[in-house]
This record gives sequence, structure tokens and C-alpha cells, in this order.
Amino acid sequence: MSTSVLICDDSKLARRQLARSLPDDWDIKVEFAEDGVHCIEQIKALSPEILFLDLNMPQMDGYEVLQAIQKQGLNVLTVVVSGDIQPNAHQRVIELGAIDFIQKPCDAQKLAEIIEHHGIKDKAMRERLSHRLGEQVDPDVRDIYQELTNIAMGQAGDLLARLLNVFVELPIPNVNILEVNELDMALRSIDANASTSGVCQGFIGGGVSGEALLLLNDSSFKEIASLMDYQGELNNKVELELLMDISNILIGAILTGLSRQLDMTFSQGHPVVLGQHCDVADLVKANKSRWQRTLAIEISYGIEDHNINCDLMLLFTEDSLKTLKYKVAYLLED
Repeated sequence: MSTSVLICDDSKLARRQLARSLPDDWDIKVEFAEDGVHCIEQIKALSPEILFLDLNMPQMDGYEVLQAIQKQGLNVLTVVVSGDIQPNAHQRVIELGAIDFIQKPCDAQKLAEIIEHHGIKDKAMRERLSHRLGEQVDPDVRDIYQELTNIAMGQAGDLLARLLNVFVELPIPNVNILEVNELDMALRSIDANASTSGVCQGFIGGGVSGEALLLLNDSSFKEIASLMDYQGELNNKVELELLMDISNILIGAILTGLSRQLDMTFSQGHPVVLGQHCDVADLVKANKSRWQRTLAIEISYGIEDHNINCDLMLLFTEDSLKTLKYKVAYLLED
């Protein structure tokens, strides 16, 4: 039986080019959508198994399509095909439920590798992948996780603001269930072209465990030292002390804030230095075995009027999801 494939792109040329790039030995029936609005209509009408989705489109862009797919519970495996190659674009589409990303113009060999990698020619593999994506965080549950994290990161931001006497910019936290390869991509997209230092600290309590990962852009150290009135020479030892100070404040405060709201106590392990002054890609490669399938909450702190960038990720183990779901269910009760 043919596999139903939908290609969404506002360019007729791009749609045809992608269709011609699909493997010749793949038994498929291809349909097209001319923009995001039409894409959602086609998904509902045709129930395609695979969607190849452009990002930059009029009326409703690819990001909005991914959001609509999640919000409306539409069951389709999505591969993003886009000329937007920014690292943040890669990370964002994975967070919104896409299974992979391929750069335009579409390379037939790369496309075949992605199809082979995910096993989406095989119906059983597609069903298993679809089931896994169906386990992504429910929108209502995501809202709870985000609100819990908002409160906790606000407390952490307040401590950092008082320490440095600055205004801390608080983002909307990203909440997703990620496989190790997706987590790899998410981490690599953080300041991908900048030198970074990282600390990881484990935590456990009440049936929940995980690790808090803090990444600090190396360009931040000079300004942090200035804000803390440090007058001496900045060397690796001093920068490590500054990194530990920031991680102790942010990780400790956010775990305390979460534990109070979830009515559980976390014990924290000793912090582990993942690396200093290295590319995020190298840091991830050296520590990849530490992380498996996980509930990931990402918080990107910024300091107003200062070149200070700090990313904090809470990585909960897969075994923790059951307890967290129970706690969230209790919070959702009327």
C-alpha cells in the first residue's frame, strides 16, 4: 500500500524539486500544499503519513504549522525543508515536533539518508515513530511545566539580579521530550559558533531524578567579573570559580523553586565541570553518554545591556516522567 506524502511549500518549483528528489524505490502517493493554511487543510482532508514542510511562507509559516499540528493533535511525521540554516531554526523545529531538518536546495542523497535513518519507508517503523511523537508533552501539561519553571526561574533570576545588580531578562522556557540525538542537536544549537564552558549537577528526590546543565558563553566572564568587582587577572581558575558561583545560584534556586511547587525535596550531587573554553559540539561529544531520552526544560538567561549569555537545561530521566505526570495531574484537578 502506498505511503501518503504531503509536500508544503509556497514555491511550485521547490515542491516539484522535492518530489523529484524522493527515492525512486519508495511506493508513495504525493500531494501538495501551497502555504501553511492549505497545509493544515490537506492534513485534515488527506491524513498523510509524512509531511515535508517549508518554513518561510505567507499567511501561515512553517513554525505556525508545527504549532497547529501539536495543538490540534494531528498525526503526521514532519521533516522540515528550509533555506533557513540558523542553529536556532534547527532547535526550534525539533522542539515543535519535527523529526528532522534538511537544508534547501534539497539534496537527494541527504534526503534518502534522513528517510533511511528514521525508517519511515517501513510502516511498522513509522507507527513506532508516530507513537513516540504522540508521547510529546501534552499542551496542557506543557503549560503546567512552563508555569512551574517560570516561577522557579524568576526566583533564580532575582538572586542573580541582586548579586550582579542588573536586570535579568527572563525568557519563556522550552519544554520537550527529546531523544538523545535531538538533545544533541538542541545543545549544539546553543551559541554554536562561540566558545563555551559548562557545569552539570545531578539531582534526585521523590521518584524524580535528572541533571541540571549550565552553559556559559566564554565572552560573559569578563563582564561577570566586572559586575562582581573582581580586579585581578582572569585565568582559568578564576573563570571556573565564577562559573561555579553562577551555576550554584541558578541551579540551586530553580531546583528549590520546583521542589516547593511539586512538594518534594531534591538532593543535589556535586557539580561536574563538563568543559572550559570549548565548542558546544565538542562539549556535547565528550559527554553525550550522560544523556538519554529525557524531559528537557531549557531556560536562556540574558542580562540587559551586558554581553552575558547563560543557558540552563533541566534534564529529567525517562523514569521520572510517571511521577511528574502524577504531580501535574494533581495540579490540573479542579
